[in-house]
Amino acid sequence: MIHALSLAAVLTAAVPALAVAQPAPATQGVISYPQAYFAEQRPSTALDMVQRLPGFSIDGGDDVRGFEGAAANVLIDGARPTSKTDDIEEILRRIPAAQVDHIELIRGGAPGIDMQGKSILANVVKVKGSGFQGLIALANNHVFDDGRNSSGVRLEASGQAGPGAWEGGLRYGQGIDDGAGPGRHVRIGPGGARLITSDIDSHGRAYQWVLTGAYETPLAGGTLKLNTRGFWNWYEFNQLDWIKFPSPALESVNYSEDEYETELGARYERALGARMNLELVGLQKLTGSDIVSPYRSTGFNGDFFLDQKTSESIGRGVLKYRQSDRLSFEVGAESALNVLESETDQLSNGVPDVLPAGDVKVTEKRGEVFGKSVWKPINTLTLEGGLRYEGSALTSEGDVSLEKTLYFLKPRVAGTWAPSDRTQVRFRYERMVGQLDFDDFVADSSPNSGGLAVGNPALTPEQAWVSELAFEKRFWTKGALVLTLRHSKLTDVIDRAPIFSGGLVFDAPSNIGDGTKDELILNATLPLDRVLKGAQLRGQSTWRRSAVTDPTTGDEREIYRLRPLEWEAHFTHDLPQYRMNWGFDVFSAWRQTSYKYNAIYTDKLKTWVMLFAEWKPKPDLTVRAELNNVTERGFRHTTTAYAGPRNTAAVAYVDDSDIQFGRGLYIRVRKTF
Repeated sequence: MIHALSLAAVLTAAVPALAVAQPAPATQGVISYPQAYFAEQRPSTALDMVQRLPGFSIDGGDDVRGFEGAAANVLIDGARPTSKTDDIEEILRRIPAAQVDHIELIRGGAPGIDMQGKSILANVVKVKGSGFQGLIALANNHVFDDGRNSSGVRLEASGQAGPGAWEGGLRYGQGIDDGAGPGRHVRIGPGGARLITSDIDSHGRAYQWVLTGAYETPLAGGTLKLNTRGFWNWYEFNQLDWIKFPSPALESVNYSEDEYETELGARYERALGARMNLELVGLQKLTGSDIVSPYRSTGFNGDFFLDQKTSESIGRGVLKYRQSDRLSFEVGAESALNVLESETDQLSNGVPDVLPAGDVKVTEKRGEVFGKSVWKPINTLTLEGGLRYEGSALTSEGDVSLEKTLYFLKPRVAGTWAPSDRTQVRFRYERMVGQLDFDDFVADSSPNSGGLAVGNPALTPEQAWVSELAFEKRFWTKGALVLTLRHSKLTDVIDRAPIFSGGLVFDAPSNIGDGTKDELILNATLPLDRVLKGAQLRGQSTWRRSAVTDPTTGDEREIYRLRPLEWEAHFTHDLPQYRMNWGFDVFSAWRQTSYKYNAIYTDKLKTWVMLFAEWKPKPDLTVRAELNNVTERGFRHTTTAYAGPRNTAAVAYVDDSDIQFGRGLYIRVRKTF
């Protein structure tokens, strides 16, 4: 489903104005930004502060099984969050700005710092021993076109309990799907003749509960941190297609998903002498999803059902040794057990369809050992080397019965040359191995963007040799420019291909051979004080070019659903004398294309613009207003359908729908105590 939810996210509170401060000079590639550096911006949360770091953009990490490959590029007190299901931006929103002592920007690595495979990290260092703090926030989003409202509430508290510290939060939010709305639909035949004309009326909405808790305490000479998270989400999509030509008729599609996640994690850290540190991590995660999607039209009724449950258990141990300020080592191991149970059913006019991999149970046992080292031979050069060895055993039961074992060696070398505090050149060469997406193992349906896809448990993980070169230049006090060029040589590319079962042809995720992917990434922070005091423009743009061989036609094409261009720009103007700031955010239009053996699907989302103003009349009170979707962006879905396989059959028709979504007004009031 295409659904970008405008959930009523509720942020945190303001801090008193502080004297303006400059970042500390870079030491071994680390720049320290004290709390006073952000004073004119009057941030409410750690997220507000991290988003203002020059030349830095938050990377939430990869949604993969295991712990080693899922890291975001943000640390909290020098450690990555234990939780996997908790979004890093949500974690930062729960840290009031007043609890942040300083933020370190770690560029290119340094001895004793685990870069998590990233070239740049932000480390949020909190004030120690903070007393009780609480927060309540209310928000509402109003859509002008149809008058709908979605509301949200956030309750949070933190404090000390004996020698330890605790925190907890409860969040409820309603969301309106801004990928749905009114629109037009037309189907054109191969000769240009109009086959169908209709009007679309679609709506999507979600209701979400999130409960979080954490406790950190000294234990046996070290520190133990426990965290838990509960998540429940209900999403519903409804679409009516009022056909006007060739004759009046009505088609409808509904989609509902009931989803839950629970997680319990623990991390224990202990110093083993002056130079050695031990870290142990354990995590248990359970998820479930229940999807029902009926389709109704004249002469045909379709029903799709999916019931899916997954579990993940992780154990991890890391031993870190710092020989000196110039040399450090790290070794560790990780094991994980993952289980997927999925049952998929589809009926056509009440008759069950045959679905390959419709009812399966997949079990994966994963293990990984790794070693890393960071060496600084001279002041201007930092070198990093690492080696990981991964093994996994997969078994499948039910409709597909198979067993296979996979082993991969994953070396990594990286380096940073810093001729000055303001200039860095970084390089990386690494073998990366993707993880098999359990969702690709089972049949699934996307009623408004591509129909049915069957599962394929026989997949092999996609691999890539990645070469990366980055140039960073910092200028003035708050300016930064980072240019990154990345080339990936791919093998066992996971894309789409036809599979044959019982005399029928189905579309499925498949390994389609080798390919390439090139990316050019520009990240820039431009202070505008010389033109408009207190103003700043930040942005990031990514250009992508890819090539694989289409398994149906044998021709070269781009990778399935890889967007060739995405960019975003953020303008802010701080007015400390009025205790407010204002600005706008722009997210670019994008295009992605999906390929099936008998169809090509093209999705286009138009440019999205948001204006905002935030006022802080008191240090403990924040009022924010946003005018969302100023450009009234829409979502366009085009299907080019063939009479058979694309390499032999002619185009049967082109189906095009253009959905529009109107402007919205978002208001949030936040109070701390």
